[in-house]
Amino acid sequence: MKRRQFLKTAGVAGVATGLAAPAIAQDTITWKMVTAWPKNLPGPGVAAQMLADRITALSGGRLEVKLYAAGELVPGNGVFDAVSEGTAELYHAVPSYWGSKSRGILLFGSQPFGLRADEQLGWLVHGGGQALYDEMYGRFGLKPFLCGNSGPQWQGWFRNEINSVDDLKGLRFRTTGLASEMCAKLGMAVQAMGGGDMFQGLQSGTIDAGEFIGPWTDSALGFYQVAKNYYWPGVGEPSSAEECAVNKAAYDALPEDLQQAVAYACESLYNPVWTEYTTKHAAALKQLVAEQDVQVKKLPEDVIVAMGNAAGEVIAELRQDDDELVKRIVESFLEYRAGIAEYMVYADNGQMNARALDYKYGG
Repeated sequence: MKRRQFLKTAGVAGVATGLAAPAIAQDTITWKMVTAWPKNLPGPGVAAQMLADRITALSGGRLEVKLYAAGELVPGNGVFDAVSEGTAELYHAVPSYWGSKSRGILLFGSQPFGLRADEQLGWLVHGGGQALYDEMYGRFGLKPFLCGNSGPQWQGWFRNEINSVDDLKGLRFRTTGLASEMCAKLGMAVQAMGGGDMFQGLQSGTIDAGEFIGPWTDSALGFYQVAKNYYWPGVGEPSSAEECAVNKAAYDALPEDLQQAVAYACESLYNPVWTEYTTKHAAALKQLVAEQDVQVKKLPEDVIVAMGNAAGEVIAELRQDDDELVKRIVESFLEYRAGIAEYMVYADNGQMNARALDYKYGG
């Protein structure tokens, strides 16, 4: 799909409200899925359609899910409220968009200098995170599931080079979630906007830089046309979980086997979505460099350290939140992060460092 088609639906505006009962015909329940994405946007838009199709398939067609892209039924930033209020039965988005509901929600999506994609799922499934996720979203009448992950995101597209921490001061930068709080502490002027608006902002000069996801999705949105410096590592989002949230009343009204179809559809897509991102990011990056003259650059180490210190301040402030549930979420995250980080020195870090050494392999 061409970039212009994405930009038509990528902007977000106000929130639609109202109640709508699920349509039932010939023992088939029809649910509406609203999403934060343009239809079939490489990455999240594709994943949303996969989820809708998989729920329908696993239910044997008894629960039919019809997808509405951002702007078709409600704006992209209105999907949380739409499902909470019953305008639609479920949505596909990322927790990073819902900090205005509770800052504790943000930890379920991504954390600066936090968990990788496999670790994020590990925290929820094996580290007590899912119970906290359920408790938080239950406040809004929602039942949440993780259903994918982008893997490591990039620091983003910059008009000018970044050579020191001073270069960040006053920089108008698009990002979301806790990464936005980290950037603000470094003097960056953080902007919240959709991917299409980010392209237009870079093109017009109303922003200086921005991050969205990674090479596969970013290339489809055309950021390389207006900013050539592509920086890594994206320490603001070492991974970014995608979620499906279901109206809890609608979910509870389902027979048990259809509840399991919804839950398993989400669970079964996490790894396929994550590995598709990883595989297609790798291919897209090579193409961006070879065909679009994109300049891949690493953030200076002192900038990374400054970001790490700023991220630490953000997490420390979260630990002091007035909401007792937010405090419990932060402590659970920190406990899991500490344990897994200690082990990864020997496991994945060790393997990646070994693979990067200079030796002959495969002839």
